[in-house]
Amino acid sequence: MGNQIRISEIFGPTIQGEGVLIGQPTVFVRTGGCDYRCSWCDSLHAVDSQFRDAWQPMDVDAIWADVEHLSGGVPLMVSLSGGNPAIQPLDGLIAHGHQRGYRFALETQGSIARDWFADLDVLVLSPKPPSSGMETDWIALDDCLNKAGTKPQTVLKFVVFDEADYAYAKAASARYPHLPTYLQPGNHTPPPPEAVDAVIDMDGIMSRVHWLVDRVMQDRWFAATVLPQLHVLLWGNKRGV
Repeated sequence: MGNQIRISEIFGPTIQGEGVLIGQPTVFVRTGGCDYRCSWCDSLHAVDSQFRDAWQPMDVDAIWADVEHLSGGVPLMVSLSGGNPAIQPLDGLIAHGHQRGYRFALETQGSIARDWFADLDVLVLSPKPPSSGMETDWIALDDCLNKAGTKPQTVLKFVVFDEADYAYAKAASARYPHLPTYLQPGNHTPPPPEAVDAVIDMDGIMSRVHWLVDRVMQDRWFAATVLPQLHVLLWGNKRGV
């Protein structure tokens, strides 16, 4: 059914670990491929082309068989992630799942706009701050918003490591004042792609959470929501949870 989609992994159900859907039961469909190379990427196994051979081309029926098996046929939120899932032709999968009562959230840096963004239930735009080493194309991000229209719940999410990232997030949020803003501390210790588990700098992460909370309160930026990466606190950098 439909075009082939490059899949890095499908796993769950588990909880969404960050952002507007934090704590919500979710099945994750992680696609392979990305147009960015962030310096602190924690999912290189779904990003870097050296792992391309591990990305399985799957059609909608095959993907959906995995989703239904994992969820036991009980509808829940399906998170479309990557890499950058906007690279993949996901419209058929979204339509297929909606017919069965499932909901879909997608997170992207906002570098590629798709007409089918309007079919999502939740769109998380996560433009990358200076620490990533990437440059934001604001015209492309605007196009993503235009494609989404008013149908999905659309929010901004920013990873923040330092003052430069914080200033970036605050300026970007001011550019889109109608969008809810979520801030999360960065994780400096991504695992090797082949790692089953990895030690993380928990003290460093918690220190950045405290700093970020203090910084937001100091600025009276009361429209922002500060959250940790819950999955990192629970499971570290373990894949597939």
